[in-house]
Amino acid sequence: MITAPRALVIVDVQNDFCEGGSLAVAGGAEVARRISAHVEENTRGYAAIVATADWHEDPGEHWSDHPDFKGTWPVHCKVGTDGALFHPGAEPAFERVEAIFRKGLHEAAYSGFEGFTVEGDRRIPLADWLRERAIEEVDVVGIATDHCVRATALDAAEEGFATTVLLDLTAGVAPDTTAAALDELARAGVTLDGRVADGDAPS
Repeated sequence: MITAPRALVIVDVQNDFCEGGSLAVAGGAEVARRISAHVEENTRGYAAIVATADWHEDPGEHWSDHPDFKGTWPVHCKVGTDGALFHPGAEPAFERVEAIFRKGLHEAAYSGFEGFTVEGDRRIPLADWLRERAIEEVDVVGIATDHCVRATALDAAEEGFATTVLLDLTAGVAPDTTAAALDELARAGVTLDGRVADGDAPS
């Protein structure tokens, strides 16, 4: 059976989004470990494995001393801090990551498709990088289901990739926003596989 070239997109599995971080999501550290196990077990199923990262220096109103946790947030993933680093639980997965797409240096950026990687003197957006490798399908995993995973998966579908979110390899911020995100993803034609990790699935 011939299958279309598929990529795994690991979204924002960073210290600040895991327990102990400035914008921690419950279950984030466990998701990091699950992603590593998934990569170990399924490496041959992917033509490419990539990651995205929040990478903020001065994102303006995206950061706030009085965040509403909807459009404004505590300081997180600041360039040069431990919080911006990938969680240790994801290290085995990152041994197989081919490119990292950083986003949001001077603005809010939720989707990995807003990010770019640098190859030589080229800044390559995620969609272009995937197309250069003839990728047709993507699996999206990471943090958080209702924010950056949602935005990345929606953009992947919009870019024409057959998109699946592996829900047991994601963690959501809150049940209500996660439920809304899953509804939106389903309406956009994104395949939802599994259940959001650690009891964060909507009831």
